[in-house]
Amino acid sequence: MPARRSRRLIAKQTPYPDQATRGPTQSEDPVLRLLLARHSTPLPQELPVSSAPIPSAPIPLLQPTIPLPATPLSVTPSTALTPVLLDPETLTSASRTSSQAILPSISSSSTLPPHFHGHGMFHMAQNFTISNSHFIDFSPTGFGLERLLKHSMPDAFYNSSARYPPPKCHFGTRKDYIDLVTKWALGESDRKEPILWMRGPFGVGKSAIAQSCAEALAPMNKLAATLFFSRSNPDRDDPRRVFMSIVYQIATKCPSFREIIARRMAEDPALAAMSLSTQFETMLIDPLREVDAIGSSLGGRVVVIDGLDECRGTAEQCEIVRIIAASVDKCTTPFRWFITSRPEDPIIRAMTSAAVSPTCSRIELPVSREIDHEILLFLTDEFRKIREDHGLPDSWPSEEALALLVEHGAGLWIYVATMVRFIKDENSYGPEDQLRIVVEFAKDVSSKFVENPLAEMDFFYTLIMQRVPSKLLTTVRKILLVSSIAGQDPESIADILCLSVEKLRRACAPIRSVMELEGTDLTSMSITFYHASFLDFMKDPQRSKELCIYGDFLIGQRQELLEQLHEVCSQSTGAVLPDPCGISCSDEPPCYLQIPGTLYFPHVLFSQKVYHMSITTSWFWNGFGNFVVHPSIH
Repeated sequence: MPARRSRRLIAKQTPYPDQATRGPTQSEDPVLRLLLARHSTPLPQELPVSSAPIPSAPIPLLQPTIPLPATPLSVTPSTALTPVLLDPETLTSASRTSSQAILPSISSSSTLPPHFHGHGMFHMAQNFTISNSHFIDFSPTGFGLERLLKHSMPDAFYNSSARYPPPKCHFGTRKDYIDLVTKWALGESDRKEPILWMRGPFGVGKSAIAQSCAEALAPMNKLAATLFFSRSNPDRDDPRRVFMSIVYQIATKCPSFREIIARRMAEDPALAAMSLSTQFETMLIDPLREVDAIGSSLGGRVVVIDGLDECRGTAEQCEIVRIIAASVDKCTTPFRWFITSRPEDPIIRAMTSAAVSPTCSRIELPVSREIDHEILLFLTDEFRKIREDHGLPDSWPSEEALALLVEHGAGLWIYVATMVRFIKDENSYGPEDQLRIVVEFAKDVSSKFVENPLAEMDFFYTLIMQRVPSKLLTTVRKILLVSSIAGQDPESIADILCLSVEKLRRACAPIRSVMELEGTDLTSMSITFYHASFLDFMKDPQRSKELCIYGDFLIGQRQELLEQLHEVCSQSTGAVLPDPCGISCSDEPPCYLQIPGTLYFPHVLFSQKVYHMSITTSWFWNGFGNFVVHPSIH
């Protein structure tokens, strides 16, 4: 058995009093450096000098043994030792070995690099194994894009799972409009303006056309970004995230643009909180200028913005239009912009203004009976699928029923699509019974039809609500009321209305043809309305009449919640509070409630008067503040 090797470490006085400033000697022991690196305590001022060797404990090493230095270590009395961490990537190639020792070989260089400038993790590493490790990417690019994504609206992208299945044109329908838009996008149209605005009333198929165009342009690498707004979805209506969403999508397609954007977001995360014009300038115009300077190009690509009218805030809608038009006019962005919206006055004024009109081409998408043949094609294919799924005879439905549905579709795609969903509803006695209900309803309203594009839709929404069981109708209306005011979070709705998950699910089942409830529990559930027109209908007493969720119904529900508020606050404070039913507009406001651990809502309405007060953070108050004082219902 070979004798164990021991080493002697000799400390001797150096003749150079400033040795500490000169750096370590070329011959210092690498193992000692590693051992001394564990300690940061300075040596005493006086280091005794002895001619006798200083013994040291044997140091067990992994094979192969690191060779001893040729000369002893010199240490000055004034030397202060500090920990040193060596990175294998900073070592010279000459100092590398093929050893399998865990301790890395150490360069003989006397000067350690102050910073790390490696080319990647374990650059040129050889013959070692790492097990059960967890690596985290701290690259600026990763951080920057992650921050950018947090300020984007990924649910509004054309291929988002949140929109699946997205509304798109049935095969063989709307071909003329799809061709018109795609040819304009490819520069093959007589329309040369960089902005193309398609306007039309709700339900005519604007979103379906925009989706189909986006899917057609994506494989050709002509799609820069997409945004599909939805005012019924808080994750798809935020104007502050419009340009950040566009920037994020472009960054995923262009590496050079991505590097620039990631660096900017890493250096200044507050860019996402800047004004819309500042965002556009610093996150689109300036980076695109840098991309052009290095020879990359994003020209000829299209940005699709669908449902601009559903973006929160009319002022913000118009500002978005003006910013885009100014950029197009000055040629500071290379994109074409396809925008769809309803013909609402603020957007019309913005699009037809002197600053925007010269750069904008317009398409009208009307409610028209000229597409009856396309609606018939859609219904025929959908009923074929229903027959196959349910084993129904080829004679179903009758030609008379099909003709009646086409007639009552009246050129409105949303109406036809809603009818089909109603017929396919699994929470029913089957498609045959559902079709019978639709046909009877259509025949009954034929004599009542008026020249109003919304009339057929209103009649059908009325049918859906009339089919809700009477014992569930009030609960359904409450759910719709809270959804329209306090948001569409199922957990908040259930808290405010004191509903269990099962009661919420059962109440929503009869209206599944106009809304979707997904998820297994309250924390994972989500509510999505297929179209905002349904809540518009339910809020308008002229259209929904006795089914309306505003008016007297709202006043009653507000009073009911205020009574619960009064009861809970009284129990929390132990004080007798004024009866909310007895407070008149002339009464003085009740004294402030000071409850420990409270959350302040800005306003709470007592009868018809608004007072400041503090409300407990109980589950009951989640969203309550907005519900009782929403400005649109005062």
